[in-house]
Amino acid sequence: MFNFFKSSTLSQEKAYAEMQTNKTIKLLDVRTREEYKDGHIAGSVNLPLDMLPQRLSGMLPNKEAKIFVICLSGSRAANAVSFMKKAGYTDVHNIGGVSTWQYGLTRK
Repeated sequence: MFNFFKSSTLSQEKAYAEMQTNKTIKLLDVRTREEYKDGHIAGSVNLPLDMLPQRLSGMLPNKEAKIFVICLSGSRAANAVSFMKKAGYTDVHNIGGVSTWQYGLTRK
């Protein structure tokens, strides 16, 4: 079967490097609001996994945009990527969890 989707997972090193050169990448953090407030990647958008079905299309209407998804460990991000692919998003990638993110977090 022909796969129209790009790879679902991306190393954090590659994701970070790409984020430095491609400022159009959307970074979606699917942790709870409380987790997000405790520390997140600057520029990320918080959309808790349990709110994804109701709010995704309003927050990220372009289904062809490059989207990196992150959570605490990568598990919720994997679920979000799977849901998003089924919803028609074509360039979405799980970049794991903030627990292993080595490039700094913010609380703003």
